[in-house]
Amino acid sequence: MEPPCPPPPQPPDSQGPPPQLLPVSYSPNQPELPPTFSGVPMNNTAMSQSSNIPTDQTGRGRNFYPGQRQPWSTGLCDCCKDPKSCCLTCWCPCIAFGRIAEIVDRGSTPCGVSGTLYALLLWVFGCSCMYSCVYRTKLRGQYFLEEKPCIDCCVHCWCETCSLCQEYRELQNRGFNLSIGWHGNVERQRRLTEMHPVVPNVMHR
Repeated sequence: MEPPCPPPPQPPDSQGPPPQLLPVSYSPNQPELPPTFSGVPMNNTAMSQSSNIPTDQTGRGRNFYPGQRQPWSTGLCDCCKDPKSCCLTCWCPCIAFGRIAEIVDRGSTPCGVSGTLYALLLWVFGCSCMYSCVYRTKLRGQYFLEEKPCIDCCVHCWCETCSLCQEYRELQNRGFNLSIGWHGNVERQRRLTEMHPVVPNVMHR
């Protein structure tokens, strides 16, 4: 009986760099993180092909550690930084909330529907904050924002007007014109992209 053949020799390790280890909090099913605030106006932004949200042309702020929350562009009590949105929220909170909800829902819910439901909850039951806090959570999830100064429900229950103002400013600072709605922003961005196409920055080796 012939002796068994020895196992073939293993190939030597490759000379390339060792693979990079992923962060501990990484999950293969984790969705792509939305772009963070770049402070660039709409006419200097490009519409992201993956999320249809205005973002910086250079993609600045998109590479951050998974699980790291980003700060809001303005504070909760910075209402005076935008008097126009502050007056709108104080006198017509249903309109301000309807505009916020349409952008956060990416056009699936019209401004009039959300604003009317908010007004009914406010005038009939007096608990519109329980409805508006849901959209604060959605907004934070889209832009991976910090939950400050406390949980979303408490922020809206105690500071409903300030919280709506902060969310309104946040969307404005990210390049949205809330008065024209989601589809208006998409159409405006499409026209701007056709007028000023974005040229990719290709690095030559």
